[in-house]
Amino acid sequence: METTKVGIREFRAGLAEFIAAETPVAITRHGQTVGFFIPAHGQAEADLAALRKVSAGLDQLLAERKVDVEEVAAEFKSARRRKAPARPKGR
Repeated sequence: METTKVGIREFRAGLAEFIAAETPVAITRHGQTVGFFIPAHGQAEADLAALRKVSAGLDQLLAERKVDVEEVAAEFKSARRRKAPARPKGR
């Protein structure tokens, strides 16, 4: 199944169309993929089974490559904080 790549602003602007679409969307920010949107359309049992299979495959791949998901998430949060502009106090 082919994935459509769109910028985050385009994704926000066209959210209704992406929800109705049949294909997954890779969401990018500054050219880097930051997430995926997979339209559910009611989640038929076959869709759930396919997602479970893909999830198990991803878990296996991460384990084989000794990727610590919590460490990756912490690194992402840290990098995001470094790049985020300071918020005004009181918010």
